[in-house]
Amino acid sequence: MSEHFATYAGEFGSLLTRLAVTDAVGSALDIDRAVEEMTDLMIERARKGPNKIMFVGNGGSAGIASHQVFDYWKNGKLRSICWNDGATLTGSANDFGYANVFSRPISVFAQPGDILIAISSSGQSTNIVNAAIAARKAKCTVVTMTGFSETNALRRLGDWNFYVPSSAYGYVEVAHLAISHSFLDHILSKKTEDASAKRIVGLEDTKDVQLSASPDEKTPDRGQTVVG
Repeated sequence: MSEHFATYAGEFGSLLTRLAVTDAVGSALDIDRAVEEMTDLMIERARKGPNKIMFVGNGGSAGIASHQVFDYWKNGKLRSICWNDGATLTGSANDFGYANVFSRPISVFAQPGDILIAISSSGQSTNIVNAAIAARKAKCTVVTMTGFSETNALRRLGDWNFYVPSSAYGYVEVAHLAISHSFLDHILSKKTEDASAKRIVGLEDTKDVQLSASPDEKTPDRGQTVVG
């Protein structure tokens, strides 16, 4: 392992151990208890109940939002949505201003009891802050993921606020992805009957299907493919 990567990996690992979670009034929470309570709520509302989980984020955080929406409904059987479709995003920006691209659909689609997961590395993105405010007005539960300043605006708006103590975009974004994966992995390994944290989902539907490349395709052997 190179010195650069060893240093990077060590710093990131240390960062994950210093994650902080606070409640709506800024009081510190135990991370394990927060994850337990929050995943219980996700199951009760977005799988057993009539509610949904909404994800919002910009840039890399938008990538996390889209990724997690798919994983949450496919693997976790949790109703989840985001508004990152190009036409929806650009249309909303054109009609309502970029500051409102998430707050406007939330005001239309949100129901009391829904859960918003708001992701912003800086915690200062106006459209993400507005989304959290709109969700609170709609009587939704709000979860925030932020970094950079401890006093960022978004961190004050969640019922659970996960804060990464770093000002490096790469570290914060990867930590947010790890946090959101950890929620779902906890649900899969602890809360779902016959579920596996390995996320091998759907293989039983393909065991009798023979897949083959066309004569013009040369597919390298990369070993067993795991869906998920």
